[in-house]
Amino acid sequence: MDGERRKRLRPFLLGGLLGSVAGLAAAGRMRMRARPRKRETPAGLAAFEQAPCYEELVEREARGERT
Repeated sequence: MDGERRKRLRPFLLGGLLGSVAGLAAAGRMRMRARPRKRETPAGLAAFEQAPCYEELVEREARGERT
């Protein structure tokens, strides 16, 4: 039974060794993505609401003018 155990153990250890080497090689090739920079300008509707043309439209509506 000792010889049978060795026959099973050797491929198991070789597979573990090969798998760990492949994992280390893959980890070495991975690239970390740079985090996106924070926006300096507003996004979405905030950008639209701060536009000069929109502010002018709001002022016109407040005065009751029609375009």
